[in-house]
Amino acid sequence: MPKADSLGQFEQLVLTAILSLHDDAYGVTIHAKVAELAQPKPVSLGAVYVTLDRLEDKGLVTSWLSDPTPERGGRAKRCYRLEALGESALEESAATAKRIWDVVAEVWGKDWARQFGKNWGKGWGKQVG
Repeated sequence: MPKADSLGQFEQLVLTAILSLHDDAYGVTIHAKVAELAQPKPVSLGAVYVTLDRLEDKGLVTSWLSDPTPERGGRAKRCYRLEALGESALEESAATAKRIWDVVAEVWGKDWARQFGKNWGKGWGKQVG
């Protein structure tokens, strides 16, 4: 199996969104989940679609059209799922992030890590502690 290139941060967010959405992973829900994960940074729907196309070109995700639904005016949704290569690339990225976290927490101390955990996602860009 070919080895995937390393993932960019936005690609990691999109793959994480697909992973968490299971069978409900389509453009709008993926965008909503990525926006939640990327807070407070804004995320455009177009950026998500461009990234989904790139991830599909890399073989990390697969897409298909759902059956048309009356709620969508008879239009189908393009649904996405992770491929094995996408799962392993995301796993490798998560392991790297964990190693980074471990070093940062070791250098800045347990008190910083504990305080950071309490403030996770609050006041990004402000000094914690």
